[in-house]
Order: sequence, then C-alpha cells, then structure tokens
Amino acid sequence: MIVTNTDGGGTFEHAPVGSHIARCIKIIDLGTQKGEWQGEANFKHKIIIAWELPNELMSEGEFKGKPFSVSKFYTASLGEKASLRKDLANWRGRDFSEQELLGFDLKNILGKPCMVSVTLSDKGKARVSGVMAAPKGVPVPEQINPSVHFSLQEFDQKVFDSLSDGFKNMIMVSPEYQSLSNGSSESSGFGRESDFLDDIPF
Repeated sequence: MIVTNTDGGGTFEHAPVGSHIARCIKIIDLGTQKGEWQGEANFKHKIIIAWELPNELMSEGEFKGKPFSVSKFYTASLGEKASLRKDLANWRGRDFSEQELLGFDLKNILGKPCMVSVTLSDKGKARVSGVMAAPKGVPVPEQINPSVHFSLQEFDQKVFDSLSDGFKNMIMVSPEYQSLSNGSSESSGFGRESDFLDDIPF
C-alpha cells in the first residue's frame, strides 16, 4: 500500500483532487520531531493518520486496481487550536467534552469511515486539507487494506518493521525511540502520547 506525500520513494499516481469517501487505515506515532517556526527550532510530538479511498482506484503500475491512500501529519495534541482536534471534531460531528479532553484513544478511529478533502500542495502532491463525517445514507465500501497502528508507548517490533523506510527513519531519530533503544523509560521532555490513552469510544 502506498501512502502519498511521505518519503518520496517512487513515482506513483496522485489521489484525485476532490471530496472522497474514506476509511482510516493507519495511525503511526512518529515521536518528538524537530521543526522550525519563524527561524527557531521547535520540538513537537507528531503522528500521521492515513486513509484509503475505496471508490478511487489506481489505474497503472504494480498497484493497479488498489485504492488510493492519503495521509496527514498532526501534532499529537487536543489543544483548542490543534489541527487534530479540529479534524476529529468535524469527523465526529461535535467537539470534545471536558472529560474526553482528558484522554482520547486514537485507535478508536481505525476502520472508521469519513469524508476527506484532497487538494494539491505547492509542490503538486496530493494532501488532505479537510476531514468530515460521511454523509448519512451514503454507502461506504468495506475496508480493503489492513489496519496499522504503531505506538512508541506500546512498541511492537513487527509493526515497526512493516513501516516504510521513511517512517522508520523519522521514528528512529525521536528521543522516545532512543530511550527505548537505550533501555530507558525516562521521558525526553519533548512530548508524550499520554493525552491519548483513555479508552473513550469514537
């Protein structure tokens, strides 16, 4: 399965621009990643969420007949201005309650249907610009690709090994992965996934 706009490992068809029925198929914890804002370095805990588009199939190459997939990077936060909170609220059709904000298990969205808006980035690559609830009465095909969930707090070597080299390289430079590799349970202080632990139904 190909996740678009990630590590640029080849030339593939881009998912078509527009609004599409989708299902969530991947949640990958990337750990704390270094970024830059207004010329200054910052460190934020990042995740990536991917969806398959079961009604949009690739027409060429080794993946001909397989559904397109699209993805979006998020900061692992349910803060008031966080993109993750905005997209999940649109998907759910309501914002989070105060109780839910104490912890939300992202695994609850795996396999769940929605609509995604696909646009083109400045570099001409497909990107997810919006997520919303699937319209009532609109049929959503069964999931085609297997679900993938990778968490640095629940590290699974087999799942890690199944990820693309691009994702693995990003994860391996995170302080969370470094702590695991060094046999340390100490936090780097750059970020934690603890906000997403409670098992609250999606």
